[in-house]
Amino acid sequence: MKIRPSVILPILMRNLSSYFSGVLGYLFIVVFVVAGGALAFDAEFFTANEPSLDQLTEWFPMLLLFFVPALTMGVWAEERKSGTDELLYTLPATNLEILLGKYLSVVAVYTMSLLSSLTYVVILEILGDPDWGLLTSTYFGYWLAGVALLAAGMLASMLTTSMTVAFVLGIALCGIPVFLEYAAAFLGARELFESLSLSRKFQDFGMGIVPLDGLLYFVSLTVVMLYLNLVVMSKRLWPSDKKTEVGLQFSIRTVSLAVTAICLTSWAGVAAMRVDLTSERLFSLSPASFQILDSVESERHIEIQAYISPEVPREYVETRKRLVGLLRQFEELSGGNLSVRIVDVEPFSEAANEARHFGITPVQLMTEVDGRRQEAEVFLGAVVISSYDKVVVPFFGKGIPVEYELTRSIQTVAQEERKTVGILGTDANVMSGNNEWQIVTELKKQYEVVPVSADLPISTEDFDVLIAVMPSSLTDPQMDNLVAYVSAGNPALIFDDPFPLSMGTQFGVTGAPRQPKPSPGGQMGMMGGGGAPPQPKADGGQATRLLKTLGIQWQYDRVAFDVSNPHPEITPVPADEFLFLTTEGGNEDAFNLVDEVSAGMQEMLAIYAGSVSKDSSVSGAEVTALVSTGPNSGLLEWQEFVDDSPSMAMMMGGGAAARPQRDPIRTTDTNNHVIAAKIKRKSDEANANAIFVADVDMISDWFFQERTFGNLEFELDNVTFVLNAVDSLAEVNGFISLRSRRASHRSLKRVEDEKSEFLKTSIAQRKIADEKAEEELEKAQERLSKRVKEIEEDDSLDPLAKQQMLQQAQQDEQQKLSLMQAQIEQDKNDTIRQIDMETNREVAAIEAKYRRRGIWLPPLPALIAGVLVLLSRIKTERNNVVATRRR
Repeated sequence: MKIRPSVILPILMRNLSSYFSGVLGYLFIVVFVVAGGALAFDAEFFTANEPSLDQLTEWFPMLLLFFVPALTMGVWAEERKSGTDELLYTLPATNLEILLGKYLSVVAVYTMSLLSSLTYVVILEILGDPDWGLLTSTYFGYWLAGVALLAAGMLASMLTTSMTVAFVLGIALCGIPVFLEYAAAFLGARELFESLSLSRKFQDFGMGIVPLDGLLYFVSLTVVMLYLNLVVMSKRLWPSDKKTEVGLQFSIRTVSLAVTAICLTSWAGVAAMRVDLTSERLFSLSPASFQILDSVESERHIEIQAYISPEVPREYVETRKRLVGLLRQFEELSGGNLSVRIVDVEPFSEAANEARHFGITPVQLMTEVDGRRQEAEVFLGAVVISSYDKVVVPFFGKGIPVEYELTRSIQTVAQEERKTVGILGTDANVMSGNNEWQIVTELKKQYEVVPVSADLPISTEDFDVLIAVMPSSLTDPQMDNLVAYVSAGNPALIFDDPFPLSMGTQFGVTGAPRQPKPSPGGQMGMMGGGGAPPQPKADGGQATRLLKTLGIQWQYDRVAFDVSNPHPEITPVPADEFLFLTTEGGNEDAFNLVDEVSAGMQEMLAIYAGSVSKDSSVSGAEVTALVSTGPNSGLLEWQEFVDDSPSMAMMMGGGAAARPQRDPIRTTDTNNHVIAAKIKRKSDEANANAIFVADVDMISDWFFQERTFGNLEFELDNVTFVLNAVDSLAEVNGFISLRSRRASHRSLKRVEDEKSEFLKTSIAQRKIADEKAEEELEKAQERLSKRVKEIEEDDSLDPLAKQQMLQQAQQDEQQKLSLMQAQIEQDKNDTIRQIDMETNREVAAIEAKYRRRGIWLPPLPALIAGVLVLLSRIKTERNNVVATRRR
């Protein structure tokens, strides 16, 4: 059947003009963009601090649920009510041409509404640097979802002559695909219903992906709904004596069409074909992956066996989909050198036993199903096998870069030999039997990892890179062995920390360089268990010999702080000694963007870290900063941040456990304090090839767990940085770019800039309050000292009376001092609280300002056009009135 555009176009223009000849069409657009703006620029938008439409995307299906029926309710209902539909049927046009004309008219109105909402994008560009590819796919998803539901809304309008009823029916019909994923709560088959849900198919477009299955889903939904429209239109032509037979025939056709559409969509989901529109091409194989696949020897076949639960919590749906899609891409692009076996694993099945045989065990995950929190047992792991080697990835958490894990595993098993990493034995006990740190577990996926004793001269033949964690805890002979290794120019990754929280107990930190080594018997040794006393630390814990060899300065009992907190949503608010190292807030020097180790970093977290600088007295040392704090930072000495009061300490292993003060007095400076540095040295005295990191906590197990499960709303690059450092020192450069690959961090820079001005003012005011409190305390202390001096210089008093008066004066003045100190502290806290409240009010005012703009600027074009049309109609009506009848 031939479709004639010349017939469709007049019908389209007729309906389109009816929308915009009055104010109704403009009103639709105004309501749509105002509601969209309120959803897009809500409070969560500013909390997320990202120039994207994620908040609108989350609620867009619900917005369409009301907007589409409002747009389509009069398409047929009004025609049927006024009887003009019969005129349409008398036109020399087929039912399909009439239907397409009307459908394309509402598509045009919806498209104009979307175009009007492009002002959101303008606002995002003003506030930050959005990902234009992501926004393109997001708007394409908006358009496809709306176009599909418009066909359903038209069907509702065709079933009644009342616009009100058509609106209600439209919500009901549109609600079927929108809420289909929740039908599993009543009907079961959760995976089936979720795969047919509009909301689920819509998610990919909001991530910057145009998937083939999503595209076919929306096209299929549109075709099925338009066919139902056509069936209802043709119902008037059915023979009265055969309506049952004809109705059954069309029902079978409709079901067949729907089943065909479902099959096509399911096939596309299995094929996992998609177009990646993100700026960084996050969902496409990188050149590094292609290069590694090309390097696989044809005679060395590699097999990947993936053990995956058929149903996973919705938080892991995208991870599962990405894993399956990448596995198929690897198999297709390997040229036959690699085969993939994907096994659906049900609990207590043979497949589950097979997975456990390879070390892949289920992970217990909490998820929300039908509004209830429940625990789910999930398999999501893989084993990569070749004749050379085997690598097991026990679980692909949602925070793990899937492509990197697969590519690294393939490269590792394709090599005949792995490189080796040595872990130096120190008080950190990084590699201590069954309690090894997770950094060791992670390194074992790529390297051979061996323990290295510091009691003997360190051989350079047994490993390629040495990792030394807390070398400040070494004894003199052990330090000599390490210095000899480092001074020969051998590669070394060194972590030391003035206040290592990961080496403490519930009572506090016990492994700081300033503290003595623990007794060999631990608490028993301290309590008289007969153990030998601990050996003293080399250089008193200051690691002077090692630092001189490296050509750097690092103070063993001083920590850095940074008052800038890019994540105010975290509760409770972490101390300023938790350093969020990021380029946000104007800290362009947070990461060295030239060096391969730190070039791809976006955000890291260091905790009570020290600082590193070049030692100008050492010749031949080249010290390159890799990670640094921001300009709103400073340094605290041990006595300034550690609470040494008896009530806050416990004797542990012969030394006092140190705990940080809750709110020490901090004074910022204008320096960017270096947390990690790369060191190259060539001189007659010593050579060096090392990376020194002034924080041990940044490689604690928590960061590896967070990388796996991704519980935070933001990503931390701690693990990536450490693995990059090892690869760089081992001269394994193939994975560095791949490991660092993720979305560029994009923030609301304009909002941040305005907030930073108030933050600087707040910091200055807090500093004044601290200085005033200190000044008052000094005055009180002077009065006490003055009174004591007067008594001591009074020669008329005998020694006993003088001693009594001194004691009485000290008690009186100390009591006054204590009361005054409490009052001064309370006044200071009140002042700081008032400053914080004022700052929060100013920040809220900034956010409210941009939110108002995001809501009310988008509808202005439609409002202006609507007012002009209204004025034009009024003028036309007045001109058509006879002059004698005008008032």
